[in-house]
Amino acid sequence: MTAQTPTETFNGRLALLLAMAMFVLVVDTSIMNVSISAVVHDIGASVSDIQSAIALEALVSAAFILIGSKVGDLIGRKRAYVIGLLCYAVGAIAMTLTQSIVPIIIFWAVIGGLGASLLLPSMQSLIHGNFEGANQKRVYALVGGSAAIAAAVGPLIGGFITTFLSWRIAFLLEAVVIGIVLLGIKLVHDVPYTGSREIDAVGSILSVVGMGGVVIGILVWQEGEGPVLLIISVGLIGLVSLAFWLLRRKRREKATLLDPDLFRSKPFRLGVTQQMFQQIALGGTMIVLPIYLQMVLGYNALQAGLSIAPLSLSMFAVAMFVGRMKGGPRPATLILWGFLLLMAGLLILIPIVPRAESGWLLLGPLLIAGSGLGLLVSQLNNYTLSPITDERVSEAAGVNSAAGSFGLSFGLAFAGAIMLASLALIFTTMAASSTVLPDDEKQQVATVLEEDAEFMSNAALAELLVDQPEDIQAEIIRINTEARPLALQIALLIPIVVAMLGAINALRMRRLPDPKSAGSGAASLLE
Repeated sequence: MTAQTPTETFNGRLALLLAMAMFVLVVDTSIMNVSISAVVHDIGASVSDIQSAIALEALVSAAFILIGSKVGDLIGRKRAYVIGLLCYAVGAIAMTLTQSIVPIIIFWAVIGGLGASLLLPSMQSLIHGNFEGANQKRVYALVGGSAAIAAAVGPLIGGFITTFLSWRIAFLLEAVVIGIVLLGIKLVHDVPYTGSREIDAVGSILSVVGMGGVVIGILVWQEGEGPVLLIISVGLIGLVSLAFWLLRRKRREKATLLDPDLFRSKPFRLGVTQQMFQQIALGGTMIVLPIYLQMVLGYNALQAGLSIAPLSLSMFAVAMFVGRMKGGPRPATLILWGFLLLMAGLLILIPIVPRAESGWLLLGPLLIAGSGLGLLVSQLNNYTLSPITDERVSEAAGVNSAAGSFGLSFGLAFAGAIMLASLALIFTTMAASSTVLPDDEKQQVATVLEEDAEFMSNAALAELLVDQPEDIQAEIIRINTEARPLALQIALLIPIVVAMLGAINALRMRRLPDPKSAGSGAASLLE
C-alpha cells in the first residue's frame, strides 16, 4: 500500500484529529459571539466593530470556498489542510494578544476566513482519500457529529471561560487544540490530483461575486436594513453567470474552476440539495430556540445552552451509532427517516411553545429532532462525496461545503426575519384591538413593543413600564406574553417546511441505486 492510498484498517487517531479540526472550525465563531461584550470592554472597540468582524469572517469564507477547493487541487489537499489550520491558529493567537480592532479584522476575520475556505473542502477530500467503505462513512459521521457538538457546547465553553477566566484564554486553548491536530499531520496521506493545473481566473472572480453577493445579502437581511434584494440579485446573477461560463469553458475543453459535469450526477445534485436543506432546518431551529428560552422563559445564555444541548447530543450519539453500523437500511432510507424525525420533533414543539414553563419540557421533542439530524449527518456527506473520483473530490467538496454554509446562513437569517416580521404584525394587531390601551397610544405602544420588547423578557419589560398606570402595564405585558410564542411558532414553520421538502427529496433518492464508493473498485459516478 502506498502513502497515497486509503487504508482498510480504521485509523481512530486520525479520525479523532479530523474531528478535532472540525470542532475548532465551528467553535471559533461561537466563542467570538459569546465574548462580544468582554472584547468590547477590553480593547475599547464598539459592538458594531466586533459584529462587523464576525460578518466579514463569514463573508470571506463563503466567497472563497470554491476557489479554496481548487487551491487544494493545485498545492495538494494535505498542504491546503495545514495552511487552513495555521490560518485559524494565527487568528486565535491574534485574539489572545490584540489590543485593538485592527488585528481582529486582519488576522481573525480575513485570514481566518481564508483558512476556513481552504480547510472545509480539503478536510472532506482527505476523509475521502484516507478512508474507504464503511470506515469512510464512519469518519464523515464523526466529523459531522463533532460540528454538532461544537455548535451546542461552543457558547457554553466560551461563556464559562469568558465569565470565570478570560476570553483570551478561550482563544489560546483553541490555538492549543490546533497545535495538537498539527502534531498528528504525519498520519494524513495526501490525495493526488492529476487534472489540469490551468487557472480559471474569470470563473474564480464570478464565484467570489456570486457567493459573496448572496452571503452579503443574507448578512444585511439579518441586520434588518439595506438593499437586501438588490445585493442578493447581484449574487444570483454572479452564480448564473458562473454556470454559463463553466459550460462554455467545458465545451471549449478548457480548464474550469469547477467541472460542470459534477451536476450531471443526480445523486450528487440530490446530496448537495439535502445538505442545504439540513443546514437551513438546523439554522432556523438554532435561531428560534435560544430566543424562546431567553426571552420567554427568562433563561440566561448558560441555561439556554444547557436546554438546547439535547438536540446536539442526540445528533452526535445517533450519528456515531449509525456511522459504526455495518449493513443496515439503505442510505436514502436513513436520510428519509432523518428528515421525518426532524419534522416530527419540531411539530411536537409547536403546541409546547406557548405552554412550557421550563426548558425540560423541550427535552423529548429535541431528542427526536436531534436523532433525525444525527441520521442526516451520518449519511449525507458520504452519500454525496464517496462516489466522486479523487481527481474531482475537492471540487465536489467545495460545492458541498458551500451549500451547507449557505443553508445555515439562510436558515438563521430567514427564520429570524420571519420571526421579527410576525412579531411586528402581531404587536400591531393586538395593540389595535386592545380595549385597555387608549386609542391615541395604540400605535405608539405597538412601535415600542416592536423596538424594545422583541428580545426582552417580561421582567425586563416591566422595568421599562414602571411609570405607566398599572392597567397599561398589565396590558402591555399581556400583549408581549401572547405575541412572542405565536411569532416563534410561526418561525418554527420554516425548518418544518424545509424538513418536509427534504423528506420529499429523500423519496426521489430511494428510487435511485445506492451510490458506490469510487475507492471500492466500482465504477464512479464521474469517470
